[in-house]
Amino acid sequence: MQAQGKAIILLGHGSRDPLWRAPIEAVAERLAREHGNLAVCCAYLELEQPDLATAAARLAAGAAQRITIVPMFLGTGKHARDDLPRLLQSLQRSHPAIQFELQRPVGEDPRVLDLLAAIAAE
Repeated sequence: MQAQGKAIILLGHGSRDPLWRAPIEAVAERLAREHGNLAVCCAYLELEQPDLATAAARLAAGAAQRITIVPMFLGTGKHARDDLPRLLQSLQRSHPAIQFELQRPVGEDPRVLDLLAAIAAE
């Protein structure tokens, strides 16, 4: 059962190297473990599956009412600035009963920046 129909998509860029997925999938596993009633899945912009539309459709079929998309990017580049708003509009047209929220890239969160600086200083 989902927490009040809430779901999260962790959105990565994608890579031909399957090991690249490991950190994003580890975040998804931690979320699922710590919030067992929260639906969580990974999606990728390119080179990997599922894509964003497929992940959103799966969550919609699972009774998600609110889907938060979390770009697992360090900054707001072309994908976050141009592609994601366009993809979000497409999702909203495809699933009008679902509320979508697009967060800013995780790398722009001051907590992540502080952690990255601490790791770099070690």
